[in-house]
Amino acid sequence: MAKKEIKYSDALEELSEIVDKIDNEEVDVDELSQNVKKALTLIKLCKTKLQKTEEEVQQVLKELDEI
Repeated sequence: MAKKEIKYSDALEELSEIVDKIDNEEVDVDELSQNVKKALTLIKLCKTKLQKTEEEVQQVLKELDEI
């Protein structure tokens, strides 16, 4: 079964929820490590998506300059 790709907005929302829980001390010590690891995964995903989008925009702008 193929892994479902998470949308940037969904990843950002989930990351925000994790940060809110940690800030409000709603996460116990047993869950903290797991939440931090999940946050790292989400940050990497968002960073990758932003870099890919930037590359695509730069390519479009380059093509526009060639017209």
